[in-house]
This record gives sequence, structure tokens and C-alpha cells, in this order.
Amino acid sequence: MTIDEMLRAFCDAVERRDGKAFARLFTEDGVYHDVFYGAFKGHARIAEMIDDWFYRTATDFRWDMHEPVSDARTLYARYTFSYRSTLPEAKGARGMFEGVAIMRLRDGKIAEYHEVANTAPAFVDLNFAPERIARIMARQGAALKARPEMARHLVE
Repeated sequence: MTIDEMLRAFCDAVERRDGKAFARLFTEDGVYHDVFYGAFKGHARIAEMIDDWFYRTATDFRWDMHEPVSDARTLYARYTFSYRSTLPEAKGARGMFEGVAIMRLRDGKIAEYHEVANTAPAFVDLNFAPERIARIMARQGAALKARPEMARHLVE
């Protein structure tokens, strides 16, 4: 499977709510680190993330990957992503995000998925209260500061 084929299969599986097909793109011990829900490890948990967690409060997903770059060990791709929220305060609004997917590859499969996403504009579109947006941004900031590669940036 080429990189372009893998990325299309990745996006299509989410849009179809096909967690099993999505999980098959990962190694058996693969991990998907979701910007909202955290880490999901292994095929069963990754499939659950798509079939349950993603669709719990959203529908009508759209996901596109753009300009992928890979050295066969690491894959970067810019993405655009959206869904229609079923949360009451959203009133059916579509939340739209952009981000960068960062994948470690092993034997032609995804061993680890991380993302850097611009989430705040979607929260405004979904009518989240300012206090809720601030709490989410604070959690994301704390997670960033907890990463080992940020240690030297925290030194006064």
C-alpha cells in the first residue's frame, strides 16, 4: 500500500465509522494519541475509539490529508477535519479543524500516531462557553508541558 493509499484508507475508515478497517492500518501494538481523548493502544482499543468515542457526540465526519512527506519511518501530513456535533449547545454546527498528523511507521503500518491540531476555532463554532474553551486549552497546555522534549523550555 502506498502512502497516499494508506492515508485515503485512514480517512475513509473514519468517515464510514469502520473502526476495524482503521485499526488494521496500525501495527498490533500501535498507539493512536488523540488530541481530545488521549491514547488508544492495540487494534481493539483503536477500533473502539473510532466506532464509539468519535461518534459519541458527532456525525458526518470529513477528513482529508494533504502534502504527505515520509522517509518510510516517519510520515507527516497536513490535514483538514470536520464533523457535525450532536452536543446540545452546538445546535448541529460543523466543527472544523486543521492540523498535522505525525506517524511512526513500521513494516508498512502505523506504529504510533500523534497530531498537532488547531482546535480553538472549532470550539467557537460549536458554541462552547469561553470558560470551557479555557479549560480545554489549559489541559492541552499542561499536556504539552509534561512532554520530555519540553523540559528545557520550562527552565527559567
